[in-house]
Amino acid sequence: MLAVRGVTVRFAGLTALDGVSFTVAPGSVHALIGPNGAGKSTCFNVLSGLCRPVAGTVRLGDTELTRLAPHRIARLGVARTFQNIVTTEGTVADNLMLGRHVLTRAGFTAAALRLPGAVREQRAHRARVREIAELVGLDAHFDTPVTALSYGDRKRVEFARALCLEPDVLLLDEPVAGMNGAERARTARVIGEVRARLGLSVVLVEHDMGLVMRLADEVTVLDFGRPLAHGTPDEVRRHPEVLRAYLGAPTAPEETPVTATDARQGDAP
Repeated sequence: MLAVRGVTVRFAGLTALDGVSFTVAPGSVHALIGPNGAGKSTCFNVLSGLCRPVAGTVRLGDTELTRLAPHRIARLGVARTFQNIVTTEGTVADNLMLGRHVLTRAGFTAAALRLPGAVREQRAHRARVREIAELVGLDAHFDTPVTALSYGDRKRVEFARALCLEPDVLLLDEPVAGMNGAERARTARVIGEVRARLGLSVVLVEHDMGLVMRLADEVTVLDFGRPLAHGTPDEVRRHPEVLRAYLGAPTAPEETPVTATDARQGDAP
């Protein structure tokens, strides 16, 4: 279980997160939504160790993550993607192998000298990387340079690289941003399959409310860094405070439910 309790983050007097709490049950998909500037990415930075809160805690099982360095959090089983695509030069296989770095036991000297133990380990990692590429639909591009891929495929490379870490918790920061309709549907299907087959927990930041409603078990809404609502997708989209935050209307929730079309307009989540 990933438990976030009372997390507060301030930057030069600006409060980016103010007492944020939520729990991600094992094997569930938990969506974190809110308008631009609500604090979603800051929350991800706290969860992955890139930002330290001034108050509050983050625990994965019995282990507190709040003061740990990013590489130690990654080693404990928390992997993430970013809003913007982050890939290196080389092939899809090269990029996915980078995701195995915290799992590699052979030292630099053994790898450079290609000692038998290091070679065996490298082969095992490459075989696992190929399996993950097949899982996310990148097997046909395994030896293709990343620069030759479409935008949607490059987003999936980053997704697959995070999976190569063998995480218990996967943080997906806007995984379908910039994709066309077909790519969005395909990515949503892959996320569902990965969750089912690998049994990992997913924390999802996404502006596509249609995808959130299909995938999420629970949703936490942030507004100006503060928790605004929490519940199932259906409960959240009918919550009066959520309607006021996104639609600017005091209308009763049953009269004006938030739809996927509404949510894709303006600053909707």
